[in-house]
Order: sequence, then C-alpha cells, then structure tokens
Amino acid sequence: MFAWESDYLLMSADLVHGGMYTVMVVQVDDPNDANFESRLADQVARSPSFFANAPVVIDLKNATGLATADAFQSLKRLFKRQHLIAVGITNANGTQVRAAMNADLAAFPSGGSRRAEPAEAAAAPAPEPRAAAPAPAPESQGAPAPVALSGGKSKIITQPVRSGTQIYARGTDLVILASVGAGAEVIADGHVHIYGALRGRAIAGASGDTEARIFTSKLEAELLCIAGQYLVSEAIAPEFRGQAVQIALTDGVLTISKDR
Repeated sequence: MFAWESDYLLMSADLVHGGMYTVMVVQVDDPNDANFESRLADQVARSPSFFANAPVVIDLKNATGLATADAFQSLKRLFKRQHLIAVGITNANGTQVRAAMNADLAAFPSGGSRRAEPAEAAAAPAPEPRAAAPAPAPESQGAPAPVALSGGKSKIITQPVRSGTQIYARGTDLVILASVGAGAEVIADGHVHIYGALRGRAIAGASGDTEARIFTSKLEAELLCIAGQYLVSEAIAPEFRGQAVQIALTDGVLTISKDR
C-alpha cells in the first residue's frame, strides 16, 4: 500500500530552491471499499509513532470515482482519522486533478512509486556535507567494498551524517565512512554502504532499482527502504540489531542477513 517519493520543490523566503523530502504514497483503488480504512489502520498500527501526522500522496492509478472536491475532502478526513495528512495526488486524470485542487490537494507528476524528477527551473539542492576523494573502508568494519553503478562513481561521505541532514546520491551508490545519526536520511539510486552505525533512515534503489542493497556495520535504523518497500524500526527483528548486516529486496519483501 505504501511506497516512497521524494525530490520536490521547497518554497522559502528565497522563493524556490531544490529540496528533497521522503513522503509515503498510498494507493487508493476504491475509497468506498469498507475494508480500505481497516487495512490502512492495521498498517499504521504496526508503527504509530512513525506514521503520526506523516504526509502522504494519494496514488489514483487504478482509482474509481474521486471526481469531485467533496469526494477528496471525504478521503482527506479518512486519512486524518488514521493520523495521516493527505498533501497531494499522483497518476490522476484531468477531472481528478481539477477536483483534487478544489479540495486543496497538490497534483504531483505521474510515475507510481518511482521518483519524480524535479522541475528544470529548480536550483541545486541544499548544501550537503563535503565529499572527499574515494578512500578504502577500514577492514575492521567487515562490510563489502563499494560497488559503483555504471552511471558514475560512488558518492563518498567521510564525516558523520548528523540529525536533520539528508544526502542523496543520484544515479549512483552512496558510501558513508562514518555513522548516520537518528533523524538523518541517506538516499541513493543504487546501493547504500554505511561503514558505521545506521541510526537514521536509509533508502536504496530510490529510482526503482530492485537490485539495490543497503549495507551497514551496525544496524539501529529508524527505517530501511529499497525501491519503495520498507521496514520501520519496530519491524526489525531483535537478532539483527547492533549487527553488521545487508538488506535486500527478495520477491518484493525486504530481507535482512548478517554479514560474516
């Protein structure tokens, strides 16, 4: 039901500049289905603190109805009852777009759970920690060596990624030779390698690459996500916490295995 999107514009006192925010995408086929809200409630109940007041984009790819502003207002109230904030729609037809906008919802580019490309007019993203030249990882960490995508060299970060920081490696792997703090977010279109503790969020395969993986020397993550499939902290089995692990997408399900 949930997927992930990012790379939207940020309005500020400086008008417009590039910004990246990870939001959930909820597929709505039939909002009048009696089971829809209960299924949504069950999923939110697995990690209520994580979903509390989280923004969501409504995916209308296979939706029936939802052609009036009142219908979208009703759907917004449904999400609000589950402590989710509907902020926009995607994969909508012209009638749905007009109705949604009349209900104060934004219209996001189509593309399912794949990342939406930023507008051409957007400026560069907010500054990120400076990346040093590639360096070999400490042998004591026991994690595999970075593997670059064919599209370019890996993005290397040598300093700790602190709370509130977001780093994105577009079209390549992300290699962090330090820890990722709670409240930080690291994203890559390829693999994510963390040669330290992962306490924040890690998203690999952000553009839909199901072969991408996440590697960390110490798993204490708030969230793990590959190609739109995710695990929150509460869903991570205790035996993997504090361990050197790799995370992969197997038959559509995130799996965790210990590195040896």
